[in-house]
Amino acid sequence: MQIYGTRKCKLTKKAERFFRDRGIPYHFVDLTEHRLSQGELDNIRRGIPREESLIDTESASFKKRGMAYMDYNEAEEILRDPLLLRTPIVREGSCVAIGDNETAWKAIAGEKK
Repeated sequence: MQIYGTRKCKLTKKAERFFRDRGIPYHFVDLTEHRLSQGELDNIRRGIPREESLIDTESASFKKRGMAYMDYNEAEEILRDPLLLRTPIVREGSCVAIGDNETAWKAIAGEKK
């Protein structure tokens, strides 16, 4: 299991706490230090609905670059700047949860509702 995010992100810390409290091991990927490869991005994108965006339109990177007023290719921009991603991203195999989504985290952890 992998959790993608940043050390400063409160929602990423919440996801880490969720899995740590349940004794579920995970690998943390700090997006301030690690750019996604095309393969990693493809694996994440396969796990979410096609219409769901991975870009956080409220992020500092999005606003700083003025992306609200641009046409852009989502994948190219994420590969260039991983801090555009909505976080946390929790991935276990083909299961992917984006953002603060405890229901999806429970499903990934194999918990009953």
